[in-house]
Amino acid sequence: MKINKDLQLAVTCHRRGDLTRAEALYKKALKKQPNNFDILHMLGRICYQLRDYDEAIRYIRKEIEIAPSNAEAHFNLAFILHNTGRLDEAVLSYQKAIKIEPGLMEAYNNLGILLTGKGRTEEAIAYFQKAMQINPNYADIYNNLGLTLKVKGDIDEAITNYKKAIDLNPAFADAYYNLGVALQVKKQLDEAITSYKKAVQLNPTYANAYNNLGTIYHEKGQLNEAIDYYQKVLNLHPDFIDAYYNIGIVLRDKGQFEESLQYFQKVIQIEPNHADSHWYLSFLLLLLGNFKDGWKEYEWRWKTKAFIPNLYNFPQPLWDGFDITGKFIFLHAEQGFGDTIQFIRYAPLVAQHGAKVIIGCPKELISLFQSIDGIHQIITWGEELPSFDVHCPLMSLPLVFGTTLDTIPAEIPYIKVNTDLLKRWKDKVRNDDSKFRVGLSWVGRPAHRNDSNRSFPLETLAPLAQSDGVIFYSLQKGKGSEQAKTPPEGMKLIDYTDEIQDFSDTAALIENLDLVISIDTAVAHLAGAMGKPVWTLLPFVPDWRWMLKREDSPWYPTMRLFRQPFPGDWESVISNVRKELKIFIRNESR
Repeated sequence: MKINKDLQLAVTCHRRGDLTRAEALYKKALKKQPNNFDILHMLGRICYQLRDYDEAIRYIRKEIEIAPSNAEAHFNLAFILHNTGRLDEAVLSYQKAIKIEPGLMEAYNNLGILLTGKGRTEEAIAYFQKAMQINPNYADIYNNLGLTLKVKGDIDEAITNYKKAIDLNPAFADAYYNLGVALQVKKQLDEAITSYKKAVQLNPTYANAYNNLGTIYHEKGQLNEAIDYYQKVLNLHPDFIDAYYNIGIVLRDKGQFEESLQYFQKVIQIEPNHADSHWYLSFLLLLLGNFKDGWKEYEWRWKTKAFIPNLYNFPQPLWDGFDITGKFIFLHAEQGFGDTIQFIRYAPLVAQHGAKVIIGCPKELISLFQSIDGIHQIITWGEELPSFDVHCPLMSLPLVFGTTLDTIPAEIPYIKVNTDLLKRWKDKVRNDDSKFRVGLSWVGRPAHRNDSNRSFPLETLAPLAQSDGVIFYSLQKGKGSEQAKTPPEGMKLIDYTDEIQDFSDTAALIENLDLVISIDTAVAHLAGAMGKPVWTLLPFVPDWRWMLKREDSPWYPTMRLFRQPFPGDWESVISNVRKELKIFIRNESR
């Protein structure tokens, strides 16, 4: 028959990859036999290969109309629906296939994958377990179950299943990769390295494994090795955005700021809306003194994952400098205590534009800010918002005002201490027998992204105990405050922090001291805003606000900066502080 010859030729074309010719011949044969199940089946397959998914689905549905009890047709339909994002329909089709053929292991496995993607992990696990009952030696099922268990948060069980997959298939690169991811989550970094290296041994083009090796070596402080692995990724995929982004971060950590900047710019060139790269770019621009571009890039923070949960969706307009005479403006804190203390300085400038200024801030700062000029009202989180006309995040105000290095509002002090509170704390410290009182703060907020580099144990300050005539006062609240109970040998450290209720108390204590020595945390900002002598101890890669290669701060005229010459080198910093403290005491004594 002519039909058989057409069909035979179509199959031949199909097998040798001439899909367009094969499709035309299948369709020609179908016109003669419109209900031929085999032709419909082959047309469904070839349309899928040609990515004409709607046509593939139409042909397979026609198959099912002709043979509704054909499990393979239901499975194929489910597979295409699954891969084109029509997940609910895919679930139903897989379930129909299973009902017809209960031993169809691939359907159970694929249902597990699909339901994991929909967040229905318990159902997914049940389907994987059913697939295992049918074929306990199929490695893919254990790997897929491991992925589901990781999503569920059961990392140990995920690891067990990845290892089972590897036992069944020692050449399973994906299982080694997934095992590496799980071990990395558990901070078993050396074991994760071994797994990733096995994955790339089995699959030398495994870009994600090279990228993750880079992140581990970065975390271990082996920065050159990290860059080498990221570069392997780029050799494979020149547009692999994560590798450019990660190299940018490593170069920043190495202090190669100009080179780092170029990598973030490369990411933005490939993907203009890559918010995290814009945000990191802002840090570098501000660090390098390019405030004009830096403030603009800093606005991208609101599109990063870190800030989206705190995004303010007020119906009132965002202030960008337009006339606000006679308006009520809501200025809201957005980040840490130190950031809020630093940028509250802009409130009086906003008030000078003729607006009534309402401040929203943490409750610990309310009483402290009551002395600041130009503030009409202060509220804290959880309180009902008053009526206002426009709003602005505090840390967007430098952009609004076009702040440059020469125009930083640095009229100090802009925070003043309540007279009664000042006297109460003066009475508390008046009986010590020191010539000089020095406040200390050594640990920052643990959630800060750079806290591991900026904080250190109190014992690090032990060399300062050798300073004659000095009594130290703990300004450390929260984490690390317990160390004040057992100060370094020879250090006279007075700890009244249990009596500190909020930052007003901290400010009153600082006002009664001669000097504050602090890491980069809120205490340093507070002392600087009060116009007190404050020495801020900075890691090798400082926060953007401290800029580079300077011992002073344009934000705080009474602040001195002491910088690490190398990553992690606090010993040199403290040695320098100790020398300068002796000079400071000698000069003050005169």
